[in-house]
Amino acid sequence: MHTLHFPDDERPPWLVYPVLALGNFDGLHRGHLRIIERVRRGAVERGGTAMAMTFDPHPPRVVRPDRAPPLLMTTAQRIEALERAGIGCVAVVRFTLEMSRWDPETFVRTVLVDWLRVSEVWVGANFLFGHERSGNFSLLRALGQRYGFRADKIDPVRYKEFVVSSTRIRRLVAEGRIDEAGALLGRVYSLDGIVVEGRRRGRELGFPTANLQTDNDLIPPRGVYATTLTIDGIVHAAITNIGVRPTFGDATEATVETHLLDYTGDLYGRHVRLGFVQRLRDERYFEDVDALRAQIDADVRRAGRLFAKMSV
Repeated sequence: MHTLHFPDDERPPWLVYPVLALGNFDGLHRGHLRIIERVRRGAVERGGTAMAMTFDPHPPRVVRPDRAPPLLMTTAQRIEALERAGIGCVAVVRFTLEMSRWDPETFVRTVLVDWLRVSEVWVGANFLFGHERSGNFSLLRALGQRYGFRADKIDPVRYKEFVVSSTRIRRLVAEGRIDEAGALLGRVYSLDGIVVEGRRRGRELGFPTANLQTDNDLIPPRGVYATTLTIDGIVHAAITNIGVRPTFGDATEATVETHLLDYTGDLYGRHVRLGFVQRLRDERYFEDVDALRAQIDADVRRAGRLFAKMSV
């Protein structure tokens, strides 16, 4: 897959009939994937290039940083997910305070027309753009007619009774409802990171853990979760504790500690992906180490039964 950056990169000569999915695509959820599916189909029909455009940093972080939401994905995760979804080229627009002041037509003319020379642009039904989000789909379609590209939209996607949106998924993750978040995403919610040294409390208890250092914004709340840990492309069953180890009282900041059910190798310094399957319980204080050890053993057995049903 190719990655282009605005305003640094010139339009490559191989870019033919760009069919573009335009949006932030945080989480790349079921609704986003419907747009991607339509873009891929259009590119195949016309012998063009299936593209997606996203923004870095996330526009609210520039326009209203005090109210910007924590993101479901890092930029690297978003690009990887778009490639996995079948996008051949991702255009990453460097969003600046100056760009935030552009009116909708300036954005369309400068980025979509002069830079990419798009043939088609697909957006979600609630897509807004330009200064103070003053541009909507109707304006985008009118500008497309003026500048010679087709603009179309995908209606909101529903999962059961819910409209799928990044905002709703962020709320579910923040509340620890990670199985519901995964249903709207179409996959488990994941953190990427590197395994670092911890206090080795888990090893002392007989349940060695991998401590994750991550650049992801949105960490699920304190508690114990059934998780997966992907190492070198292989998915392993695990349980994860997020919290401050109240039984020991030796931590002031929450850590992410994962015990693998079927892996005993050294993971320090390894890059891994932690996927959240189901919340098992709240983090609790225990009267002594034996009580904590017994609870962890029960957590492991419960997670094992869950993963047996899932064939993980």
